[in-house]
Amino acid sequence: MTIADDPDRAPARSHLYAMGLTREDMRRPTVGIASTWTGTMPCNLTHRELAAHVAEGVRRAGGLPMEFNTIAVSDNLTMGTPGMRASLVSREVIADSIELMGRAHQFDALVCIVGCDKTVPAGIMALSRLDVPSVVLYSGSMMPGRWRDRDVTIQDMWEALGERAVGRLDQDEVDDLARHACPGPGTCAAQYTANTMGGVADFLGLAPFGVGDIPAVAETKPAAARRVGEIVMDALARDARPSRILTPNAMHNAIVSVAAMGGSTNAVLHLLAIAREAGLPLRIDEIGEICRKVPIITGLKPGGPHTAADLWRAGGTALVVRRLLEAGLLRENVTLVDGRTLADVAAGASEASGQTTVKTVAAPAKPPGALAILRGSLAPDGCVLKLGGRADFRREGPARVFDSEEECFAAIQSGAVVAGDVVIVRYEGPAGGPGMREMLSITGALVGQGLGDSVALVTDGRFSGVSHGLVIGHVAPEAFKGGPIALVRDGDTVAVDTANATLDLLVDEDELAARRAAWRPLERPVERGVLAKYVASVGSASDGATTI
Repeated sequence: MTIADDPDRAPARSHLYAMGLTREDMRRPTVGIASTWTGTMPCNLTHRELAAHVAEGVRRAGGLPMEFNTIAVSDNLTMGTPGMRASLVSREVIADSIELMGRAHQFDALVCIVGCDKTVPAGIMALSRLDVPSVVLYSGSMMPGRWRDRDVTIQDMWEALGERAVGRLDQDEVDDLARHACPGPGTCAAQYTANTMGGVADFLGLAPFGVGDIPAVAETKPAAARRVGEIVMDALARDARPSRILTPNAMHNAIVSVAAMGGSTNAVLHLLAIAREAGLPLRIDEIGEICRKVPIITGLKPGGPHTAADLWRAGGTALVVRRLLEAGLLRENVTLVDGRTLADVAAGASEASGQTTVKTVAAPAKPPGALAILRGSLAPDGCVLKLGGRADFRREGPARVFDSEEECFAAIQSGAVVAGDVVIVRYEGPAGGPGMREMLSITGALVGQGLGDSVALVTDGRFSGVSHGLVIGHVAPEAFKGGPIALVRDGDTVAVDTANATLDLLVDEDELAARRAAWRPLERPVERGVLAKYVASVGSASDGATTI
């Protein structure tokens, strides 16, 4: 019995009448449209308009759309500040809030409109919990800016700070670049975390291939959003629930997509968290094993010259599917939310004449190894290296230890960090930060000063998808929980060996035992409220840093 016809739901009907709905409207299937719109950043700025277009598509297909909103945190605006501690925490809050609305209002189906970094995994996590027919709509990348006759993105802004520190740019030039780097709404314009996760949503099967590729300001985006409204009604008719879509094969394909497109290290955290919500037995090492086998076939920033708009013009994720299917790297026994098969997607892909953005597996942009999972005496529970298709290497160097991102950034800008150093930034993990801040201010400064390939950065924090260089994050156990990273001292030798997938602290066991006996955790004051709750409940980065 629907809310329209149940005699005891008359009080509920009165509120729906107050919204202008008719009794006939109430007999339609209800589709929740979760928007992560916020007026605090360009990334999600188009979501209210997209929600209206999705709602139109739902109505056209016979459903009753009901829009609601949740939060989003800008990584770029909070980067290098205490505000960044809220970023990863927001993933849990967004997932919880969408779940709560779904449970409270008992929607028959859901559309999640997602954009900036944490909203994509959060939306998928919530849909997995609710398990009603659902579609993810990725709102799309911003276009690249133009400066001095070249495409620029937010990556250029952060690296400009390092260039300023060594005199390659002055402040006026940095400010001029800032006026041009981000020309309008959309997520950051290359294969940073948001676009990495937008692709993951496609390859998991929850987002229709081709829709997320369309840039946020493209004329075709509204029509695509209306189509999503129709797709969710079709998914409802087919009972295409997340539990039928999020399978081990789908997760495998999602990991392959991250590897093939040179994706963000943050994908490791988010894939582990999604797998946990979906009840899939994913181990962090499996991600590394897949990355070892899959070459990087797109030349996307930060590991190449191209932007997300270039990928869209070339043929988008559908073209990537074609290349990966041809090489036998995808598992075809999966369900896609729009009813197509991967073979259908590949057959429908349109490759732009002369495009150079998407290569082939036989002649890739870079060899296998977008990401690597390392273990060893410094990271017994694992860590993530952004290998970026480099050949295997071994690197040893003296540790330069910092207990916060700010301390490290100041040292780099002052010239105190030199080639050959292994920079250790600790107490920035999920609980110790709290919130596992991204180290983009540090990686940008190192690259801008020309130290990106000669200084290794090791942290129990994490990195922006913009980051590149010798960056190793998610070290677990974290310092706050007594992990070995808490025992490192200036001058200790740290060894990175990618061939053996190890990260080791070359210090005598007796010395380490003495240090451990004397160790006390560094405590940062955490006010009451959401951060305190997070510290009390968050798990290890090696399990996705979830709170359940």
